[in-house]
Amino acid sequence: MTRYDPHATADPFARSVSAFETLTDTLSGGQADTWTHAELEEHLDAAGRDLLRQLLQDHLDLRAHREQDQVRAGARPVVLGPEGGPRPWRESGHARWLATVFGLVRVTRVAHRGPGAGNVHPADAALSLPAGRHSMGLRRLAVTESVRGSFDQAQEAVTRRCGKVLGKRRLEELVVAAAVDVDAFYRARIPVPCSRDMPLVLQVDGKGVVMRPEGLREATRRAAEKAATGHRGRLAPGEKPNRKRMATVACVFDTRPAPRRPHDVIHPPGGRSEERTARPGPRAEHKWCTASLVRPPEQVIADAFDQAEARDPKHLRPWVVLVDGARHQLDLISAETLRRGVTVHVLLDFVHVAEYIWTAAHALHQPGTTEAEAWVADRLTAILAGHAARTADEMTAQADREHLTAARREAVDSCHRYLTGHLDQLHYDTALDQGWPIATGAIEGACRHLIADRLDITGARWSLPGAEAVLRLRAVVSNGDLDPYWRYHATREHERLYHTPDQRKYALSA
Repeated sequence: MTRYDPHATADPFARSVSAFETLTDTLSGGQADTWTHAELEEHLDAAGRDLLRQLLQDHLDLRAHREQDQVRAGARPVVLGPEGGPRPWRESGHARWLATVFGLVRVTRVAHRGPGAGNVHPADAALSLPAGRHSMGLRRLAVTESVRGSFDQAQEAVTRRCGKVLGKRRLEELVVAAAVDVDAFYRARIPVPCSRDMPLVLQVDGKGVVMRPEGLREATRRAAEKAATGHRGRLAPGEKPNRKRMATVACVFDTRPAPRRPHDVIHPPGGRSEERTARPGPRAEHKWCTASLVRPPEQVIADAFDQAEARDPKHLRPWVVLVDGARHQLDLISAETLRRGVTVHVLLDFVHVAEYIWTAAHALHQPGTTEAEAWVADRLTAILAGHAARTADEMTAQADREHLTAARREAVDSCHRYLTGHLDQLHYDTALDQGWPIATGAIEGACRHLIADRLDITGARWSLPGAEAVLRLRAVVSNGDLDPYWRYHATREHERLYHTPDQRKYALSA
């Protein structure tokens, strides 16, 4: 006698149809006539999500039924395991839970078994099911919310949309796991081509992140333990609390030349005339950022140079490197340029120079006076015109004539040392003539966006894996690459989970 099969006659989506009809009956009933639009939205949000969950469940059940039919009909060949061993025995009814953006669903499939070997589920590979319970869509939602706000806020956002499918601890683990392919993705990604007359700009900076004690570097951790032996209510002036680990941030971007003159940058004393408007400066295009708390600064700088070489492999474009004057940073950049055999134009951030000039001006003139502003405008204009050495000598000569006190004289001498110590990085006349940027606004903005806006929120203390993952993923989002990265990451996850014996080693393109 032929076995009775309810699926042969029943609609596999009958439960979904019933849920939809229940929803339409509710909306067409008299009770819904009294609801406000907000109450309608609330009801549809919950009922609509449950309808979508039921549709997904019905589809998974239909696939499970068809797989069982194939097994009973003997239509499938013997399945091989990842090590190449056969799985000749078949057992139906193996189920697992899957947490999705619509809620929990149950996936039933056939297990292919063999003596002394682990089970193989071909349906898992066909569905590309994750190793854990949470779907890739739910993982992406967790990443999107976690890089935007705190983990508590991210969990609340996921719960509002998907129901109670994800705890905070597991959410943090999913974010860490989602960042594993960032390096490989950017190694495979081909940058946007650019003409050789567009300068290529590199910038590097650092910013501290408050860490848990186990996430600090060894020297910082020892200093923090030593400081913790005392019980003081307030730090001494200039004393560091030893709570932060320095992150290195780098960015690379293209820019169109925008030639300017010194007076386009510095307002002349008394303001600009209306006869000539200031020329706009160059703007960043196709900006790419990277950042890391784990990798050393030399590796982050090497990654930035890798991105620059991918954009200009034959070194045909002018390379401009903007720095803030940190000696260690300059040494690393010099070593990298020598290793690669590329010529770069190193420029000191003009904003840092202006700060030193203002400090010297306040030693020679009363702060807030027009004399101080005019003095600063004259000196900065001269520096932009290529006369940094002369400007440094003139301010020390003026300090000699005015017989300044020791403290005020030190401000002038400090500015003099800063200018004379970086004369090879103050060629602003060439930079303005060629239309290059002269300030590090791009990297300052990147530090603020990548770190300060998320990792530096009030009360946050980070583990090293969590901070690194959020930082890397925020860089991916900032670069506008989240969609292609997630496709790449999903493909890599499938390869790691469902490696077949005859799988060929193709390199994924991003």
